[in-house]
Amino acid sequence: MLPSISIGPLVLPTASLVTILGIWLALATTEKTAAHLRLDVPFTYNLATVALASGFIASRLAFVVAHWSAYRQNLLGIIWPLTGGYDLWAGLIAGFAVAFFYGRARQLPLGATLDALAPAILVGLMAVSLADFLGGPGYGVEADIPWSISLFGIKRHPVQLYELIAGIAALLSWLASSHGRSFSGHLFLTSAAVYSSGRLFVDAYRANAALIANGYHIVQILSLAALLGALFLLMRGFTSSVSPESANISE
Repeated sequence: MLPSISIGPLVLPTASLVTILGIWLALATTEKTAAHLRLDVPFTYNLATVALASGFIASRLAFVVAHWSAYRQNLLGIIWPLTGGYDLWAGLIAGFAVAFFYGRARQLPLGATLDALAPAILVGLMAVSLADFLGGPGYGVEADIPWSISLFGIKRHPVQLYELIAGIAALLSWLASSHGRSFSGHLFLTSAAVYSSGRLFVDAYRANAALIANGYHIVQILSLAALLGALFLLMRGFTSSVSPESANISE
């Protein structure tokens, strides 16, 4: 774990630095994939930009509201970008909602746009996992294995690194399918299926997983739903009844 790095008198939190770097990489990735899939690069890039900005702001505000007592006497800490503390789920919901309405307004093709955004989404999720690994907010169950990491004096599964492996596997599946996608949306669904199956497995080793009644892991439930949904749409050909040129977010 490396929660911070020192540069002279400055002490910078690594988790926040990785998050900022992840945002930059996600936007750069969107530009490349949009060009590769021959989409409107400026509109696709703008969609990713407004979605990331909205998600970033929403995740920060949701965290501040939930921990208002810690910020009441330090209002500057709310907007300081290197201060840790974000609500991932609030960010994801806000980001996807903004992306949907922006895409609808610009009449961007739904399946192809999702294909272009998939690598950027994976890069963003991987950045979150790496930030968690460096900052230490998430940790695995106890494990005496060769690749375990020591946290709080206990050897544990490096679940954040498992998540990174799941993200890499999903990116590789996107690349492997990008030269022969059978329909618009195929790349997004394929990478979503691979990543969801990885998270379904990985979250079983997380010690501080969010739970619902009867002890079921929320992330595992969502991952299973995403996996089954992606596989179902892959079997149905997603937009098989609509040509890629005419399938758009407004539909």
